[in-house]
Amino acid sequence: MQEFQKQKVGAEFIGTFVLMFAATAAAIVNEKTNGSETIIGCAATTGLVVMVVIFATGHISGAHFNPAVTLSFAALKHFPWKHVPIYIGAQVLASICAAFALKWVYHPFMIGGVTVPSGGYGQSFVLEFVIAFNLMFVVTAVTTDTRAVGELAGIAVGATVMFNIMIAGPISGASMNPVRTLGPAIATKNYKAIWVYLIAPIFGALAGAGTYSAVKLPKEDDAKEKTSISFRK
Repeated sequence: MQEFQKQKVGAEFIGTFVLMFAATAAAIVNEKTNGSETIIGCAATTGLVVMVVIFATGHISGAHFNPAVTLSFAALKHFPWKHVPIYIGAQVLASICAAFALKWVYHPFMIGGVTVPSGGYGQSFVLEFVIAFNLMFVVTAVTTDTRAVGELAGIAVGATVMFNIMIAGPISGASMNPVRTLGPAIATKNYKAIWVYLIAPIFGALAGAGTYSAVKLPKEDDAKEKTSISFRK
């Protein structure tokens, strides 16, 4: 592996580890303190850590931190397929390492960090699909369209994660990310409805990325629209 590629994979591992540790810890602490953090606190914590790690590593690795994001970028030809396995491998390994670190630190409260449905499986599947759609629609907009304000990508994506957790957290746990569920599931040996969290985010992300690509203006049309607006002023 080339040196530059090693740096990218290393940044992806570290970013995923930090994200996994903080997001899962917030849920664990909320359980440990009988809900004192509330869903708003968990959402804010996760949204902030997403924003921070994007700003810290986005310029190195692209800040995927999520197999659904990596697969969606590859499907839209914004990321080479040959790098997909190593990126997903780094994400999975980071998730497992973070989960076992949390298990050691917060034992016996690790179960609070596991994402499992509190309602029906179908309801959780739909919610995970929708929130992954929301997330990837925004990610695609701010990272692949040169007309978007790329410098604000971390804020936009972090805010999306925050409101996703607030609307889906009480029902599905608001994973949005297969490795957010996989690591804690392995650490606690709790695989309840894990298929929901491995499948729905991937399909939702692919749909979100494809939808943005379908609705965005071609560059020449965008230029005409801007000219038309300037004439009206």
